[in-house]
Amino acid sequence: MKNWEAMEAFIEVVRQGSFSAAAVQLNVSPSHISRLITQLEASFGTTLLFRTTRRIRLSEAGEVYYQHCRSLPEALNNAEEIVSSLNKAPIGSFKMTCATTFGERFISPLMNDFLLENPKIELDFHLTNREVDLIEEGYDLAIRMGSLKDSSHLSRRLCDRQEYLCASRRYIDQYGMPHTLSELNKHHCLIGSKNHWLFQQDGQRKEIKINSRWRSNSGPALLDATLKGMGIAQLPDYYVEEGLANGQLIELLPQYQYPYSGVWLVYPKVRHSSPKLNAICDFLIRCFQKCYLPSIKNI
Repeated sequence: MKNWEAMEAFIEVVRQGSFSAAAVQLNVSPSHISRLITQLEASFGTTLLFRTTRRIRLSEAGEVYYQHCRSLPEALNNAEEIVSSLNKAPIGSFKMTCATTFGERFISPLMNDFLLENPKIELDFHLTNREVDLIEEGYDLAIRMGSLKDSSHLSRRLCDRQEYLCASRRYIDQYGMPHTLSELNKHHCLIGSKNHWLFQQDGQRKEIKINSRWRSNSGPALLDATLKGMGIAQLPDYYVEEGLANGQLIELLPQYQYPYSGVWLVYPKVRHSSPKLNAICDFLIRCFQKCYLPSIKNI
């Protein structure tokens, strides 16, 4: 910063009342202090200090300059201390996002627990089914489902997620049950935010484009339509657990079910990750490793 060293010397001379005392405080020679003050005055084209053998006195310009810059060294020190503390403990603002239902059901309660343990974190938590731009919209963390496409970010696996192809018994009684993937185009299919379903066939990943007259980006709305017999849907385990367990829903084409996909903690690449990001990611992963997600593997 231009004139910073000279400004610091000037402030210390005024505070100490002499060049020699200021030199001791700054651990430099009195002659160095004198050169800095001379350079500062030359840059302004005016006298800041009147010097005598016994004392110094501020000029009018010197008084104005001192009043405006006397708090800057402390402000710099405070800023450095705050930034340094950010690298040691979870503190400060944190902005994160997650899909709405998953966030409401699983992440929000956990983040509330985290905040109770870390009161110096200020959380801004957005629930949306839109895939946000982490960099452009200033997010520190996103929780995303399925396959990750943006390799410019870093990620950690939070948990597994299983997709189930389901229909209600009412729908099956009326329209019958599909036995192959090719039969799906003869059925009423209900889709969410994506227009394809994911399967596994002969050991290979297979995506099938689905055409539908019914579409919603709301998982609960999709589940409700399925339970009411409006069609077939592919939904994550945490939506259909209860319906499969009590017989309201029937699993279809289990032989084509895709193996577990991931739920991911996604964050921008930075040279040094912050303690608050590490702490939040570690906390969420620990909680999910304790079987926070319900399991329906044995249904």
